[in-house]
Amino acid sequence: MASIWVGHRGTVRDYPGFSASVDAEAIRKAIRGIGTDEKTLISILTERSNAQRQLIAKEYQAAYGKGTGTNEDTLIEILTTRTSKQMKEIGQAYYTVYKKSLGDEISSETSGDFRKALLILAHGRRDESLKVDEQLAKKDAQILYSAGENRWGTDEDTFTDILCLRSFPQLKLTFDEYRNISQKDIEDSIKGELSGHFEDLLLAIVHCARNTPAFLAKRLHQALKGAGTDEFTLNRIMVSRSEIDLLDIREEFKKQYGYSLHSAIKSDTSGDYEITLIKICGGDD
Repeated sequence: MASIWVGHRGTVRDYPGFSASVDAEAIRKAIRGIGTDEKTLISILTERSNAQRQLIAKEYQAAYGKGTGTNEDTLIEILTTRTSKQMKEIGQAYYTVYKKSLGDEISSETSGDFRKALLILAHGRRDESLKVDEQLAKKDAQILYSAGENRWGTDEDTFTDILCLRSFPQLKLTFDEYRNISQKDIEDSIKGELSGHFEDLLLAIVHCARNTPAFLAKRLHQALKGAGTDEFTLNRIMVSRSEIDLLDIREEFKKQYGYSLHSAIKSDTSGDYEITLIKICGGDD
């Protein structure tokens, strides 16, 4: 049976898919506030050989605290880029390890519309079918328009339901229809109507629905540029996508920034850590 953690566009083939427990732990750290327990944090970083893991661990500790990503960013990234099946597995792994339900943990640490949307995603309720329904897209687009641009105040629940429950291909079509109706992109409406982490989450969903590898390429770029590399994000994305779609992420990275992910890693990391990441990257573009 094909693993739900392995895709055709990965760069790494020797190891079984990235495990749900690793994501569960990353989520746990995000919810609890990153930076409490370095030892367990390190085991998030990679399912690679022990030697490679030690290198990443060492480098991570050296750079500890320099990472720029917020806890919410980690949470948003994982919950928007994993499939419903993967989220269900992550939830089971979370319960096995921490004896608490992921939903309860999210509930106790977040609030409002952000919490509501996270819970739908955490429970893996997004439709996964690849079939698209044009009539539904037209209807949803109209509902979104009526819930935001076309009324005084915003009906947040409508945005949450449609963006968290519909499949990505369906949402893509809905966003096209939305543009026809409102003459503006759904992103612009979300930015104008919503705020805070809820806005960040919905924008992440829109970007993932349009192009998940491009969304992750942007996250990698943010992790690599500027003062101090955000190792936590860099390691997580490189490793978690190495067997799914890292080739596509590399392609998008080059398209968006004009230079390869390979060269970005080379210029921003060093020593054995660099060698390890370059190996996972799998080639220059």
